[in-house]
Amino acid sequence: MSDTITAEDPLSGEEIELPADVEVGEIIDSPATGAELEVVSLDPVVLEEAPELEEDWGE
Repeated sequence: MSDTITAEDPLSGEEIELPADVEVGEIIDSPATGAELEVVSLDPVVLEEAPELEEDWGE
């Protein structure tokens, strides 16, 4: 059994390796682009660019 899985970086199109225990909603740093990517699906593994966090200011 493999300790990694592969997925396509949505920004560069390159295949990148992820830990096999990655979970939906997890944020990972792309080794190809350095961008933060969010895991949105596991079967198949789908990544999307993570949304920028905005200031809450307690509102």
